[in-house]
Amino acid sequence: QVQVVESGGGLVQPGGSLRLSCVASRALFRLVKMGWYRQPPGKERELVATITRGGSTTYADAVTGRFLISRDNDKNTMYLQMNSLKPEDTAVYYCNIATGNWQWGQGTQVTVSS
Repeated sequence: QVQVVESGGGLVQPGGSLRLSCVASRALFRLVKMGWYRQPPGKERELVATITRGGSTTYADAVTGRFLISRDNDKNTMYLQMNSLKPEDTAVYYCNIATGNWQWGQGTQVTVSS
């Protein structure tokens, strides 16, 4: 079983930036397509971005052009650079294998508010 730990969230003003990190407990991370998810208050969890082991990426329409997903396979770590943040980006952010089949971590809270 692979465990993931997310970090880097916080309170930021609209237009600001944050960088989230996700560290996986096993080197299996290096072989799989990973994803960032988020769950806004009162809503279902949704997929925000994915990245293959080779670095190919996809993004949800709502974040395209503002978020950048990346990974460092040597460190079993994935990142989400979030720019031009909007109040509607407020959510708990999670990382997982792109199919969502690993055990979910606790996530990291991102709050965008003035």
